[in-house]
Amino acid sequence: MNHLLKNVRPYGESATDVRLVDGRIAEIGTGLPEGSSRVHDGAGAVLLPGLVDLHTHLREPGREDAETVATGTLAAALGGFTAVHAMANTDPVADTAGVVEQVWRLGREAGHCDVAPVGAVTVGLGGQQMAELGTMADSAARVRVFSDDGKCVSDAGLMRRALEYVKAFDGVIAQHAQEPRLTVGSQMNEGVQSSLLGLTGWPAVAEEAIIARDCLLAAHVDSRLHVCHVSTAGSVDLLRWAKNKGWKVTAEVTPHHLLLTDDLAATYDPLYKVNPPLRTQADVDALREGLADGTIDCVATDHAPHALEDKEAEWGAALPGMTGLETALAVVALTMVETGRLDWRSVADRMSHTPARIGRLDGAPEPQGRPLAVGEPANLCLVDPGARWTVDPHESASRSRNTPFVGRELPVRVVATFLRGRPTVLDGKPAPA
Repeated sequence: MNHLLKNVRPYGESATDVRLVDGRIAEIGTGLPEGSSRVHDGAGAVLLPGLVDLHTHLREPGREDAETVATGTLAAALGGFTAVHAMANTDPVADTAGVVEQVWRLGREAGHCDVAPVGAVTVGLGGQQMAELGTMADSAARVRVFSDDGKCVSDAGLMRRALEYVKAFDGVIAQHAQEPRLTVGSQMNEGVQSSLLGLTGWPAVAEEAIIARDCLLAAHVDSRLHVCHVSTAGSVDLLRWAKNKGWKVTAEVTPHHLLLTDDLAATYDPLYKVNPPLRTQADVDALREGLADGTIDCVATDHAPHALEDKEAEWGAALPGMTGLETALAVVALTMVETGRLDWRSVADRMSHTPARIGRLDGAPEPQGRPLAVGEPANLCLVDPGARWTVDPHESASRSRNTPFVGRELPVRVVATFLRGRPTVLDGKPAPA
């Protein structure tokens, strides 16, 4: 079926109509005739390209009690995403062509959004032996991003070899920057709060030392490095230095690191336990500035669902991680749009165009992150900029409930999502099949 979006504002600019035909944007203009199209009155809603997440944990295979590809991608669609990159720390680990193809096919079957599997850098995330990067790249899943996320590739020699290897197919290594010898037993950010609470600290230098090393390695071999979930002011400074050198380094920040601080650890509520940990207000301010000026390239959710028993435990025993797909755009609107740091066109850049380019989905057989222009694929999300809503984890499509925003009022809401012209979300709810 063809669709006509009436009175929508592409990138938050002037209102117009947009017709979708055969999975593409066919016409843009005011007063377009309805014809045989199904009409959706946007009533001035903001039209954005479908969001793309570089960092999603879908847990399947192995931890379907926490999330499945179907439930996670439905949560993604409700959050305005039309593509997600599924991280490799599943069970079995996504370190072979067989596992990444399984995840990719599960995404195709669910149909809520595209799933681009991320391949592990090392076998079993063990940090000892490089995984089958080439076969994963040549598989049906067409893997281009490789990461041991959850663990750091701490061996400098292995990291160098991986950076060299992915050059053959224009891949990228996405590093979880955490020097393990500096974070043994860590429970939260190292600082005033950790001293007051008596919890072992996770120092900023553990992140910054790996970023500095890997920027130098990427420059040395002229390869592409992506830094996951940047969390400190010092990391922003290092990234700015690397970019000024012209090196092929990109980075992401999570919504929760743009808003929350380590003061929340004083509640001892494991909802606020995450890796890397929540940092100080000074770090939050630096992250917002870095995202605004382009030092940090994009926003990525690090959606990390956990089963109830893994979160409802004492702080030290609880697993780190937060859900984020359904709240990401709202938190970015709160921290970056309402504060005047980004406009909607810039949000589209940081949450769609750029992550698609980094993950090499912009030129894939079914491109994502493309501009709002005639002839481009109709991967879209429609956002009500005046909405206010209170986060209720029991209303989430995710199988898990570990959101740090429970009970918080957030701005803006996704009212519709289209995947290649087919609605996956309408009126803020899953679209009928």
